[in-house]
Amino acid sequence: MAHILNIIVNDGLKYQNCHVECIQKAVRYIRMSPQRISKFMKAFLCGDTPTRWKSTFMLLKSAYQLREAFMEFGVRDYNSEFYVSLTYKSYERDLGRVPENYEFEIVMEIVKFFEKFKTKTELVSATSKPLVNLFIREVLDVDIHLRKWSTKPMFLKMVKDMKTKYDKHWGICNKMNDFRYFMVLLDLTSESPFLLHAFKKMIGYMEPSLTPMGIDIKARQMVREVENRMENLFMSYLERFDNASQIVIDVDDDNDFFGDFLCTGGSNSDPIDKELRTYLKENIVNYKKDFSILGWWRVNVIRFPTVARMAKDILAIQISSMASESAFSTCGRVVSEYQTSLSTLIVEALLCNQDWVRKSINLIIDNIDDT
Repeated sequence: MAHILNIIVNDGLKYQNCHVECIQKAVRYIRMSPQRISKFMKAFLCGDTPTRWKSTFMLLKSAYQLREAFMEFGVRDYNSEFYVSLTYKSYERDLGRVPENYEFEIVMEIVKFFEKFKTKTELVSATSKPLVNLFIREVLDVDIHLRKWSTKPMFLKMVKDMKTKYDKHWGICNKMNDFRYFMVLLDLTSESPFLLHAFKKMIGYMEPSLTPMGIDIKARQMVREVENRMENLFMSYLERFDNASQIVIDVDDDNDFFGDFLCTGGSNSDPIDKELRTYLKENIVNYKKDFSILGWWRVNVIRFPTVARMAKDILAIQISSMASESAFSTCGRVVSEYQTSLSTLIVEALLCNQDWVRKSINLIIDNIDDT
């Protein structure tokens, strides 16, 4: 999921307007000289890396927080003794003009727009807890976010292309992998009612000509189809793990006929087949931020042994190809989350040192193997 979010955001960043470029140039202009950087001693600007949208996001956010310092810097730089001989030439070459106040306000709107994607990427990149049950709700939240901002003239073209990319990956509900819906059914804070609500929203967007009643009928049919496919998966689990053989019945040794009746399940017809249906009719648990889906299944594994086994397998699925909780790119972390605050010389030194350390570790391992 995080990888697709990156694709969507990068599509949007292709439409950086002149205001964003102006601030990017201003930051680069200041960072090119130690004398200029010394004027920002109270706060350090983040540089940006073209291949990582997170660095551009952080650059714009930090620049907005220092907008007053930019104005002050422009005045002091203009009045400095180096202005005529040196600064003017580099100023014209690298910057052209100092960003104005209204441009910072425009950039802040862009930062607010991409803040949602930053939050989503951090959430779905977590590795210490199951997140697969959140997939549908997070995907639809992105959809609502794009639709909300598409009404603003400044974001019209940007959001249109991002929405096209979104629809390509997540826009067609009946083409999604079934396991993405099974994840919802295995979450007691969502289950079928949430899936029904999600289908109604998606169908309404896909087929705006349908009446509310038509949307409701189609959504309920889709929920039933998902539940039927989940029942097929449930039956395959029964066959594989043979839970029926684990049921122990206390048979009356003195009455063979009654013992045969008990063994055929006469006293409680098809208790195993009803397990999934009973679970799907379970009352929804009130949502709380500290709700632990693993904790709920740990407590209820005795009531729903086969469904719990399904939950154990399905909830272990990763929804992100990104391993780090603080990552924004599938290429991983180069130095640290503060890498954009480091000069290129320091980054180069750290990377070289990292290679030397890794090489020394390999030598130690080789020596251990030899001994």
